[in-house]
Amino acid sequence: MGITLALDTSSYVLGVAVLKDGQVAAELTTHMKKNHSLRLMPAVTDVLAELDLSPKDLSRIVVAVGPGSYTGVRIGVTTAKTLAWTLSVPLVGVSSLEVMAQQGCYFQGTICPIIDARRNRVYTACYSSLADGELALEGEEQLIERDQLLEHLAEKGQPVLFTGADIALHKDVIFEKLGALAHFAPPSKQLPRPSELAALGEAKQPVQDVHTLVPNYLQLSEAEAKWEEAQRGKANE
Repeated sequence: MGITLALDTSSYVLGVAVLKDGQVAAELTTHMKKNHSLRLMPAVTDVLAELDLSPKDLSRIVVAVGPGSYTGVRIGVTTAKTLAWTLSVPLVGVSSLEVMAQQGCYFQGTICPIIDARRNRVYTACYSSLADGELALEGEEQLIERDQLLEHLAEKGQPVLFTGADIALHKDVIFEKLGALAHFAPPSKQLPRPSELAALGEAKQPVQDVHTLVPNYLQLSEAEAKWEEAQRGKANE
């Protein structure tokens, strides 16, 4: 299976992992408000050095493509594309939400990773557990009002496992709306693991052209939205 390098900078979490022939060889995860652009490549260098590997030994690059932090997602995707193109190795993009959901892959019910999107909105998706820890996506990834999401989950009437570093921001409201149906991943299971990202990436087809891989923001940035609004205004003049 070769050697896979996985990168995740789609949130405050910075994750780097290496799989060798399907086994976890190294994994580094931090959760802090520090600049990923300054820390990602040194982290990659340190992990590879610890394993006595060099970039030319890599056979696949996997990256979390969002949703999440605009800047963080761009850093990870740009770095992964640059490495894959330079090294001429396959590149795979994986949903940040899918990686988060893997922390609850054996939960019997709905698995709901959430990323805070401010103004009582969240990036989310619903998953259900299949055999052998695999997950099935129910519906699609979305940016949604938190209360609208909770109303939908309450109507389903199934136990729901919430995971993600942003749980604390919404926990009280979630419990108020769902009561005993709401379950919360413990701190050790809240953060996305780069080794899970790597494993998911090994099971997916790489992009045919690394330049076609783009971040999945699920919405325009504030600057982009203002620019489009300005362009519409000019067109109507």
